[in-house]
Amino acid sequence: MTKKVTFTLDGKALEAREGQTVLEAATDAGIMIPHYCWHRSLGNPGNCRMCLVEVEGTPKPQVSCRLPAREGLVVKSLSPAAKRAQTSALELHLVDHPLDCPVCDQSGECGLQDYYMGIGRYVSVLREDKAHAKKRQVLGPHIVLDQERCILCTRCTRFVAQISKSHELGIFGRGHNEAVDLVPGRTLDNPYSGNLADICPVGALTDRDFRFQVRVWYLDETESICPGCSRGCPISAHTSTQRPWHNKGRRLARLKPRVLDWLCDEGRYGFSDFDSDRLGRLTAPLSEVRSALQTHRDDLAVVASGSLSNEDWKAFKSLFVDKLKVKRFLFTPEPDQVGSEDELLRRREKVPNLEGGRALGFGTEIKSLTWESLGQDIAGGRVRSLYVVDRDPAKVLGEKLLHKLELLIYQGPRMGKTGGLARYRLPATDWLEENGHFTNFQGKIQEYRQALKPLGDARPDWKIFADLEAGL
Repeated sequence: MTKKVTFTLDGKALEAREGQTVLEAATDAGIMIPHYCWHRSLGNPGNCRMCLVEVEGTPKPQVSCRLPAREGLVVKSLSPAAKRAQTSALELHLVDHPLDCPVCDQSGECGLQDYYMGIGRYVSVLREDKAHAKKRQVLGPHIVLDQERCILCTRCTRFVAQISKSHELGIFGRGHNEAVDLVPGRTLDNPYSGNLADICPVGALTDRDFRFQVRVWYLDETESICPGCSRGCPISAHTSTQRPWHNKGRRLARLKPRVLDWLCDEGRYGFSDFDSDRLGRLTAPLSEVRSALQTHRDDLAVVASGSLSNEDWKAFKSLFVDKLKVKRFLFTPEPDQVGSEDELLRRREKVPNLEGGRALGFGTEIKSLTWESLGQDIAGGRVRSLYVVDRDPAKVLGEKLLHKLELLIYQGPRMGKTGGLARYRLPATDWLEENGHFTNFQGKIQEYRQALKPLGDARPDWKIFADLEAGL
């Protein structure tokens, strides 16, 4: 069992694990000590000197990110001596920092702004001109660097060394010429590069996709789950009306990690086209679809998708298994719903809820077709009708084979090639337009919440399934 120690911070008794730093223990207790370089997942180099505190019995302020908590330790972070040390460190960070706040995308969530308003508000004693460096330097597909704004906290270089282990960035030069820059011949294009915009405490590293789109104080946050793979990372969906598409109402501005420290680029940027290529309206009354399903129930195959929620899967099974007695299902995620994986976050299955389908028997008790066997059944006339849920068989089987079908029904949030071939198209809501639950690959059930109003006549998948079943 880990030993506990008790120390005093600003007159309050705090409990910490033996060996835990004062800064980390304070953060766990909800007490803010100014800091830049320390990050829970990246260590504590102690180079920003912002977390200075007064320690009883020591002649000089100490950096709390390097100060181990011990029994009976007395620490003051709000004393005049501590504040004077923190303010002096902040002034050094601001010596060469440009006055970019009106045009900086970090404005509103910038550590320098927040700390200046909290512990700064001084008249600078320095009169020298500010140093100048590279601005608006594109590092890769997602990140832009402004060296003048950098405070050399080294969070970014530690991230590419310790987390992504891709080593694209380094600190070059000495003294006042030190700067973060790309390693010669490299591009910042690792699968987790977007996290650098999150961990940068100032506006030195900004997100190219989010840049100049909306100020952060116009954003609303909704707790959600990333549907990009079977891990199901907790995310915050940031929405706003203050973008070029404001005439369309509230839309998605960006996705950020919520509980975990990181989010892969596939999850972060995989939904940048959230509003494009949408199915706008029902192309036929549901009564026609019901009639077609009744007529073709004996030669019907259904292509299912791991993007369905637990609520959708329940209604899906009720309609196709219990009511229509369909025997042919394609449940496997290969080859269109699989991709790259790694040891950090990314999973091979690029859909969030295969486990929700497996819990109801799909892929186990309810056997799954392969794309090869489905293609053979269509070519041989054993399958003459196909119901597709948020997948694109035309890309896998080819459009020519789908033309052999007598009936093709497509349901999903985006058209795709298959939607363009379908006789009936049923527009479904995307995950940010509904409430629901996903079950990740570990069997963990997680809730996601509606952040946006559905476009057009789109409805949740479970509602479409239930309405079809109700009229049979």
